[in-house]
Amino acid sequence: MLTFTDRAREMLEGFLGQGDEELEFLRISMAGSPAAPSFELTLVGESEQRDDETRVEADGITVLLAETDVGTLEGATVDFVERVNESGFEVRPKQPAASAVPAPEGPVADRVREVLDDQVNPAIASHGGAISLVDVKGTEIYLEMSGGCQGCAMSRLTLRQGVERMLRQAIPEISAVHDVTDHAGGSNPYFEA
Repeated sequence: MLTFTDRAREMLEGFLGQGDEELEFLRISMAGSPAAPSFELTLVGESEQRDDETRVEADGITVLLAETDVGTLEGATVDFVERVNESGFEVRPKQPAASAVPAPEGPVADRVREVLDDQVNPAIASHGGAISLVDVKGTEIYLEMSGGCQGCAMSRLTLRQGVERMLRQAIPEISAVHDVTDHAGGSNPYFEA
């Protein structure tokens, strides 16, 4: 169900079984939109298992998952990454086929797509970029940048100062705009850091 990289397994084995309380399990909790989830990893003891959690054995490590998250984590990979300013565990869900992920529907989704199509994407197309709607959860929207925007050093500024302002002006009920882009996977950013 879950796969651990060698580095992640090595780091977890170093942490498990240490401390005042016997830490035996890795809890993986999911937050955010199912189309663009974020994950929190916590080491816990047996007494901390919740009623709504199930135990899963993966590569010799016992993982606690909320029963509602099991499907999302099917086939996921857990890695330990070290970057310039950060290090830690990272969960990479298995990416479903694009056709398996339904397009967001509803009045907010329709209005967001209209702003993206009419105002945003024509402006950033000159940079070889595009922004698409991935999900809507209540009044929160999840956007993904591609092309020249994916990995661009100016993507955060573009999103916050340009795209988010346009969206909030056209759709005042939006409470949050989330960028779910894998910026590290960008192969041709317009501006490089």
